[in-house]
Amino acid sequence: MDQSSIIGVVGAGTMGTGIAQVASTFGHEVYLYDAYSDQLGEAKHGLRNILQRQVEKDRMSQDEVDGIMNRIHFVEDLTNFNQCSLVIEAVIEDLDIKQDVFQRIEGIVVKDTILATNTSSLSIASVSSALKKPKRFLGIHFFNPAPLMPLVEMVPGISTNEEATRTARKLVDDWGKTTVLAKDTPGFIVNRVARPFYSEAIRQLEEGVADVPTIDWAMKDIGGFRMGPFELMDFIGHDVNYKVTETVFKEFFYDPRFKPSFTQKRMVEAGYLGKKSGKGFYEYGDNAQNPEPTKDEKLGQKIVDRIVAMLINEACDAVFMNVATIKDVDLAMIKGVNYPNGLLKWAEEIGLANVLDRISALQTKYREDRYRPNPLLKKMVENDENFY
Repeated sequence: MDQSSIIGVVGAGTMGTGIAQVASTFGHEVYLYDAYSDQLGEAKHGLRNILQRQVEKDRMSQDEVDGIMNRIHFVEDLTNFNQCSLVIEAVIEDLDIKQDVFQRIEGIVVKDTILATNTSSLSIASVSSALKKPKRFLGIHFFNPAPLMPLVEMVPGISTNEEATRTARKLVDDWGKTTVLAKDTPGFIVNRVARPFYSEAIRQLEEGVADVPTIDWAMKDIGGFRMGPFELMDFIGHDVNYKVTETVFKEFFYDPRFKPSFTQKRMVEAGYLGKKSGKGFYEYGDNAQNPEPTKDEKLGQKIVDRIVAMLINEACDAVFMNVATIKDVDLAMIKGVNYPNGLLKWAEEIGLANVLDRISALQTKYREDRYRPNPLLKKMVENDENFY
């Protein structure tokens, strides 16, 4: 595939429109489909406004904006996809709906068209099972907002042939994205490895180790993260963040490492969804009053050490289970969620033995399977090995 290849995108929501923008920016004709004309109208209007702001800030020229908009065709008819070399689906995370979409598309596109889903929580194998020819199907998981976030997880399914993966990956690389290859397992790389960032922060809150602003302060000022876990959950939305945790927990056959918290569940039930609802772990609005953190360096380091150790343990498991390479795990966490360091590189800076000691101490204290040290981490400490 090259710049002359036509790209199809299904779903004119935020993600679908963002993917269409990326493809068009790199010179492709794009057909953006949605079953609802109102949604297409909103997408077109919203994208035009976003791009015009770039002109106002002297980041783009008017000709560039007009070119991007003119190359995107907002359509209500899937038959326009008969010329597409790649079709990316970005509709609601519902297996039945996705399978129905791809069954219809398969009857329209030519035999060489690569089909892809942007799913973040469903297995590639389950979506592809609706197809007659699943060999050309894979996951291409962008992060929101697609035009700005550099990472894309490439996820071949059990039926995907290598040529389809290679071709799709090269194209996305040509779009200026950073691609990583992930096995078709729950959460792929980022949504799997990142779970302790949220869950271990909530656990420390529930135990009374520290309050919300103090944990966020520690993770930012001491840990070097751009946002604290509670700030980030409020920003993402607790309905979305909790659903991802719940899905990963279920798909890993209820492994306690991924167990959701009652604290976040109750917030979702109460409608405290974060920034979008005006209230989450923090209050939002003109007259919002939020407490200040307790800036205790010793306490802050304790908070950071616990969360980072659990993140490293999960990164080790991703490598141990061949979900991704060492390089791709670290790259994914830096580029996908803006971590200050690759977790496995960070582990070496801390010392693998120190990380293992911290996790082992948690397991001894709580006697929970949640805190079991990963076998790869144990093996590497025993053999005095490093990741790099």
